[in-house]
Amino acid sequence: MNEVMISILAGVIGVAIGIVIMVIANRSGLAHSQAKAASILEESKTKADNLVRQAILDGKQQAYEAKLQAEKELKEQRSQLQSSESKLLRREDSLNFREENLSAKEAKLDEKNRIADEKNANLSKMETELQQRIDNQIKVLEQVAGMSQDDAKKVLMDAVEKKMQKEIASYMRDQEEEASAAAAEQARNIIASAIQRYSQEETIERTVSVVTLPSEDMKGRIIGREGRNIKAIEQATGVDLIIDDTPDVITVSCFDPIRREIARRSLETLMKDGRIQPGRIEDVVAKTTSELDEQIMKIGDEAIFKLGIGKMNRDMVKLIGRLRFRYSYGQNALEHSMEVATFAGMMAAELGVNQGIAKRAGLLHDIGKAIDFEQEGSHVELGAKVAKKYGESPIIINSIESHHGETEPTDIISVLVAAADTLSAARPGARYESMENYINRLEQLETIAKGFDGVEKAFAIQAGREVRVLVQPEKVDDVGMVKVAHDIREKIENEMQYPGQVKVTLIREVRVQDIAK
Repeated sequence: MNEVMISILAGVIGVAIGIVIMVIANRSGLAHSQAKAASILEESKTKADNLVRQAILDGKQQAYEAKLQAEKELKEQRSQLQSSESKLLRREDSLNFREENLSAKEAKLDEKNRIADEKNANLSKMETELQQRIDNQIKVLEQVAGMSQDDAKKVLMDAVEKKMQKEIASYMRDQEEEASAAAAEQARNIIASAIQRYSQEETIERTVSVVTLPSEDMKGRIIGREGRNIKAIEQATGVDLIIDDTPDVITVSCFDPIRREIARRSLETLMKDGRIQPGRIEDVVAKTTSELDEQIMKIGDEAIFKLGIGKMNRDMVKLIGRLRFRYSYGQNALEHSMEVATFAGMMAAELGVNQGIAKRAGLLHDIGKAIDFEQEGSHVELGAKVAKKYGESPIIINSIESHHGETEPTDIISVLVAAADTLSAARPGARYESMENYINRLEQLETIAKGFDGVEKAFAIQAGREVRVLVQPEKVDDVGMVKVAHDIREKIENEMQYPGQVKVTLIREVRVQDIAK
């Protein structure tokens, strides 16, 4: 029992001692915290005072700077206002000065108008009096001359007309000489440069194709039993095979150059292969046709690439390739077209015109010849139709329509294409014509020249490049020769077709004889 009490008492005393110790510790920590808090509070108060003082100083500094900036801006505005005010004052003075001048000028103008009105009134009065005097004088002259006023006018107009005809002819001659002197040199340089920079081998005409045979026995094999082979070839190709006594050759004749070329190539293939029979002939002709179509496209692409022309419709490219097998007066149509394109491009470059369009127009100017043996119409009509169909520009279409003078050119490129076409066709060796056409052209030249009043004789010389005309001196004077030459030239241009140019030369000779006795 005592031990329990002792234990309880000891526990109570331990608890009391713990409580006392905790109270003492708490009081000691509270005092320390209060001291630390007082220290922090004092430090914060000091910092706050410092921040307040610094903020006051910064505010005063900013207010001072703002005041200086405001004073500076105000000073500048005052300066600008003073400058504007000065300008306004000067402008006002100037306007006042102008107003005074205008007032003075207006007064002078009113005075001049008044004087002019008075003069006009006087002139009107004088004109009326002068007209009366003229009428009186005309009456007196009519009485003296025995001629009415209308008759006098007619005589005067006839005299003036004769005089003006001579003056016009003389003026035409002078202007023509001046224009020729100014343009001839430049034209010669441009054309000579184009010709010099382009050379092309001469061609020969091909109206038929000749196939060389390896031996005379091949003729019989081509004819076949009862003519079966030759009939099969003609039926498959649409050509005529001419087999005569000429040794080792067969002539292929057809108006269509494409079919003629297919027949020629097919014959060469059959002769190399050795198997000549109707079935084999049909296979070879079909294969040759396909190969030729591919070659035609390749030829067209090469021509376009060589000339540096832009993209073109594939059907148009095929037509260009077909020109390779078309000839005109012995001149290959494709080579001629490329030559014209080159000439036109060179001249366009010299004149500062679009060279690409000029080349394109030159290449396509005879495109109608690729189909004129298949469709009705001239190559000009067919070419213009094809160009429109495949979306070529109006300049290209006009160049096609006007290169033979059937339509007026609307652009300088059309003129260049026509000139290039003439150059290409008229150069030596480019083409030839039959003797009958040649003689008819010379006779037509002489007939046209002889059809004019005052022409005594006419001679076509230099292979039709010039016509010499002898005029009667008593009917055509030196001045009138200019008009006659122009009229002959125009009639030749309108009624004839000819390669190159035709020079018209008039000759007037006056002979005076007298006999001394």
